[in-house]
Amino acid sequence: MSQEGDYGRWTISSSDESEEEKPTLDKPSTSLHAGQEAACEPRYTCSDARKAAHRRKMSPLKFSNTDGVSEVSPPKKQKSGSQEELGWCLSSSDDELPPEPQLTARDTAEKVDVKEEKGTSPPQDSAAPGAGSHGPPARHRLTGEEEEYETSGEGQDIWDMLDKGNPFRFYLTRVSGIKPKYNSGALHIKDILSPLFGTLVSSAQFNYCFDVDWLVRQYPQEFRKKPILLVHGDKREAKAQLHAEAKPYGNISLCQAKLDIAFGTHHTKMMLLQYEEGLRVVIHTSNLIREDWHQKTQGMWVSPLYPRMAHGTHGSGESTTHFKADLISYLMAYNAPPLKEWVDILQAHDLSETNVYLIGSTPGRFQGDQKDNWGHFRLRKILREHAPSIPKAEAWPVIGQFSSIGSLGADESKWLCAEFRETLVTLGRESRVPGKSTAPLHLIYPSVENVRTSLEGYPAGGSLPYSIQTAEKQNWLHAYFHKWSAETSGRSNAMPHIKTYMRPSPDFSQIAWFLVTRERSHELIYSASQHYQRTLRDVTQITEHLRTPNGLDSFRVKHKFFSSSQEPAASFPVPYDLPPELYGSKDRPWIWNIPYVKAPDTHGNMWVPS
Repeated sequence: MSQEGDYGRWTISSSDESEEEKPTLDKPSTSLHAGQEAACEPRYTCSDARKAAHRRKMSPLKFSNTDGVSEVSPPKKQKSGSQEELGWCLSSSDDELPPEPQLTARDTAEKVDVKEEKGTSPPQDSAAPGAGSHGPPARHRLTGEEEEYETSGEGQDIWDMLDKGNPFRFYLTRVSGIKPKYNSGALHIKDILSPLFGTLVSSAQFNYCFDVDWLVRQYPQEFRKKPILLVHGDKREAKAQLHAEAKPYGNISLCQAKLDIAFGTHHTKMMLLQYEEGLRVVIHTSNLIREDWHQKTQGMWVSPLYPRMAHGTHGSGESTTHFKADLISYLMAYNAPPLKEWVDILQAHDLSETNVYLIGSTPGRFQGDQKDNWGHFRLRKILREHAPSIPKAEAWPVIGQFSSIGSLGADESKWLCAEFRETLVTLGRESRVPGKSTAPLHLIYPSVENVRTSLEGYPAGGSLPYSIQTAEKQNWLHAYFHKWSAETSGRSNAMPHIKTYMRPSPDFSQIAWFLVTRERSHELIYSASQHYQRTLRDVTQITEHLRTPNGLDSFRVKHKFFSSSQEPAASFPVPYDLPPELYGSKDRPWIWNIPYVKAPDTHGNMWVPS
């Protein structure tokens, strides 16, 4: 049905605002047409917006100066030179190869077995550090595909980067198709799972979306048969499909997050990695699918290597930020036996080096003292008790940067500039009385032009699920919008899937605190009857903001994310440009379920979602 509105003439795709990221699976059909459509659907559970992006990648619509559109075959694999001219290229590692839909999970498992039989044997010249060691695991020589992957980062020393190069332990993901210098401090999932991080014993992967075959390939060959626990929120058909994908792998077990609330969604993105040398926690923003680790801006916090506490050691191994207790409380909220085992593993390790706060969200209705245990009320409590009190703090703005948007009410007074802003402006016990804040609010969300000129082109908008049905009800919100611009990190053309919030100074030279999260937009929904209801199970983390190494109350902003210049060690690498640039009069926020046919994207294609 065609309609006319502030966004021009558009046709609504078959979606509803409440379905923005709801996991759905197509019902089976015996028709030939349905079978052809199914071939264009991703195998994993995902949103309608992601499905539309997948269809357009498989069957691009070539731009035409006429009103008509023509469907073209998927682009053929080209040599890297021509790909670089288009702003994208494929590396030689298997995570960057096009998917092979004709292969089943069992086929892939058999391929893995064959590769392991023909691969190199474990290194003979190294011994792992003893338990509790803080040094890097011994290195070993990689051959073939793995050697090419290791050298793709221009020889960066991953261990030194983790141990010394980033005091905040905040990293971006590696992006294909940008200048190598902008990947010099970035990490790929293969880096995280590399033997250089530790000799893996077992791992737990918490996520919303899994491509099991792809995930297995990201583990080094010597770790691919180690126990892996997948913690998910899928139900019914989606759950059955995930179990079918995992069945060929005898080392993979699954744990379902029980989400009894209708709109509860498991969006936690976290890795628990147990090594012979200790334990590591990684909290990140990426789904476990190739697309999220290819050409998107994603973020992660990577913990130190936590040593195992010696038997009989006195003390809890707790940090000053109570990270250990908060993480254990979060895992216990699942009420799942497989995670009780990981609680025991956490209990046995020393997490005292942690310098961040953990903020979890879990489904349920919380009132009284309990409302401060989860979600943004938990954030408010931490900021009140531990954030520095800054003179004239009301002039310090709030920046929110996100990749999905839900319904926020009829106007800003309903929730955004009331309850939510009051949380974000809290700085110490002397913060203003709730409801009185006038701190500026800057919201960063990609415009249509941002998406059109991105590395992925229009399909990048599949991970920006803002629907026309929602947008038309809250035009007031768009007055707060600023463009996605990330020249400082070299990622202006890599669309964000990361979500961040922070409190910078008026001149944007320093920040009081920084939050990186994979918080789904529906937690930002205002509902008069659900003020204290936390409808998500989600993990976030906030960077240590109490004192910098210099004893200051705030961090300086690192002006060039990947620069090796002599900026202070306490400079925080904000992944986008400051100050943010307000939308121009012709800018519009990206909306996924309307067509864009007036200009081609970076691949010469148009966007018609249905």
